[in-house]
Amino acid sequence: MKNLRVYFTSDTHGYLFPVDYATGNFSQAGMLSCTHDYKKDGNTLIIDGGDTIQGSPFTLYSHKLNLEQHPVGVALNKGQYDYITLGNHDFNYGQDHLKHYLKTVNATCLCANVSGLPIGTSEIKVLENGLRIGIVGVVTDYVNLWERPQHLENLEISDPYVAAKSALQSFEGQVDVSICIYHGGFECDLLTDEPLATSNENIASRICRELDFDLLLTGHQHMPIEGQLLHGTYIVQPQNAAKHYLCIDGVVEESGITFTSSFKTPTGIYDKEGLVTVLEVEDEVQKWLDAPVGYLDQPLIPQDKVDMALEGSSIVDFFHQIQFAATGAQISCTSLANDVKGFNQQVTVRDVVSTYVYPNTLCVVEVNGKQLKEILERTASYLDLDENGKPMVSNRFLVPKVEHYNYDFFAGITYIADLRKPVGERVLEICRENKPVAETDIFTLCMNNYRSTGAGGYEVYKTCPVVEEGQIEMSELIINYLAENKQVTVKRYPQPKFIY
Repeated sequence: MKNLRVYFTSDTHGYLFPVDYATGNFSQAGMLSCTHDYKKDGNTLIIDGGDTIQGSPFTLYSHKLNLEQHPVGVALNKGQYDYITLGNHDFNYGQDHLKHYLKTVNATCLCANVSGLPIGTSEIKVLENGLRIGIVGVVTDYVNLWERPQHLENLEISDPYVAAKSALQSFEGQVDVSICIYHGGFECDLLTDEPLATSNENIASRICRELDFDLLLTGHQHMPIEGQLLHGTYIVQPQNAAKHYLCIDGVVEESGITFTSSFKTPTGIYDKEGLVTVLEVEDEVQKWLDAPVGYLDQPLIPQDKVDMALEGSSIVDFFHQIQFAATGAQISCTSLANDVKGFNQQVTVRDVVSTYVYPNTLCVVEVNGKQLKEILERTASYLDLDENGKPMVSNRFLVPKVEHYNYDFFAGITYIADLRKPVGERVLEICRENKPVAETDIFTLCMNNYRSTGAGGYEVYKTCPVVEEGQIEMSELIINYLAENKQVTVKRYPQPKFIY
């Protein structure tokens, strides 16, 4: 009998410290406090599943600094990580930034379906007790769809299934345990195996069904899976933002391999030794976050998800106002992250980056009335009716991954949707400037660059001509708008009407 232990994090998104950036208060989380708890020995592997260098105010601020070492890489080195893979968001700041991170980090980066970067594909690691561990990393190839083309120049991101299968075949007869680190999630229900999605964004269920890995370490969906068997493969997935880490124990015997695992919540304690530059950056980040940038005529507070879908949101109206000013488009489309802070009347940078949390730029496309109806049908599928006939968020946006950010709010048009009708047949009328929109009418429509790729079920955007592509991130546009206007009166835009 031989033992193996794996510590696993994924989707930490640059949350290094035990702090809630929305409030500045202590939080029992953070990669550094996770790694403080690790007990490293020759039979232990420490692994990260990607989406590591983007997603927090820390990474937003620090990626613009010309630092000798990447601060997230320094943090990973402090935690003695052995292996990492890449996540889709690790490409968001461009190749130079990604290469800076890869150069800093001591861990071996394995991502078998990405070529053109200084990384590996798969590896056989021999532990102190003699166990031979075959490890491969792969990332969802939807990076090709979501990422800005200039960030992927001279890179090739191929089918993760093919890459994982090839690595597994190379391990045959050579290893005692096979591990796949997959920055992707599950497309099927974990209990019933019923399909939940038709796209290939997530293929973890297929990997388990058709390949024979012993352990599949997944991410991307931020869905807590503490550990279970799926088609003979042991699977796990942590939540995002280093809220916890997974401790996985394997026992290898002649009769087979047995895994057990559990979530571990960090204490919030971390060792500051060797982190001088990282701590200095964090101190700068906190000062930057508390800097006032402008004033609103009212605080903008998030409400219940269903209420905002039905009645609109002052936060969304503020985003529309900025998008119209930045692009001059006739119609504006935007969404809210799953969790947003909202804006105080005196707006700080902390309000901005905790409310518009994505590194999105803006894109203007040309749409006709027919395409617009198809877009609105997807948006109208966000709500269903409960047994009492009251609107509720549809499972289409909750399972297997919570995706409130795929409900889009519109300004520049109004529409009527009947929630009693089947999905795809709900939108009864679309109007612009009090006139019905015809199928042949053509408009300019502004949205974020993520949505313009067709992501989130809005495939129709792939057929829409691009009029303009912005280069400035939306969070920066918000800050600039407030700095230029100082005292902003938030406009109120007409809302859709939902029949139920």
